[in-house]
Amino acid sequence: MEYNTNRLKLVIPEYGRNIHKMIDYAIQIKNRKKRNRCAWSIIKIMTDSNSRLNQPFFSQKLWNQLFIMSKYKLDVDSPFPKPNPEKIKIDYSKKVEYPKYLTNFRYYGKIIRNMIHVAINCTNKQKREGLFYAIANTMKKNYLRWNKNIVEDLVIFKDLKELSNGKICLMNNTDPLLQCSHLLNTKRRRNYMRKKK
Repeated sequence: MEYNTNRLKLVIPEYGRNIHKMIDYAIQIKNRKKRNRCAWSIIKIMTDSNSRLNQPFFSQKLWNQLFIMSKYKLDVDSPFPKPNPEKIKIDYSKKVEYPKYLTNFRYYGKIIRNMIHVAINCTNKQKREGLFYAIANTMKKNYLRWNKNIVEDLVIFKDLKELSNGKICLMNNTDPLLQCSHLLNTKRRRNYMRKKK
């Protein structure tokens, strides 16, 4: 039995081992006409396995990837110029920067950020205050779903202040948020009803 760890490393793993084997086979073909036909067949298979057909320069990208997977050993008549290996070096040392909402407070969800934006821009003062508390209660519910432990209202208020860039501050208000048991109670009731059926 042959394990993938013992096999050669794939250049572009998204296309799979069979495409790489086809390219290796095409490199070994002596007759140029047959090699060209084989390259066009491989491009056809790559096109069928890729769903982004409507993107501009798509066929050129496929031909570039074909040459990259062959490690620039494939000698065929391409409709596009052969890519330069020095220009297509990928720097893997660069760290990918993720959006802030994926790293900080992601348990609240992206919708909370949209709700905060709407609440801040609301002109009716009374409605805005109600929205602030509705958002805080939703945040508390999301926090409890993610962390599964009790949370103080002060923690939610601090997070809300940070998410709103200081525009929403409920720390001085005396109105408490819904209790944790009340927020989790609907979930428990649903599970009880399912077991009962």
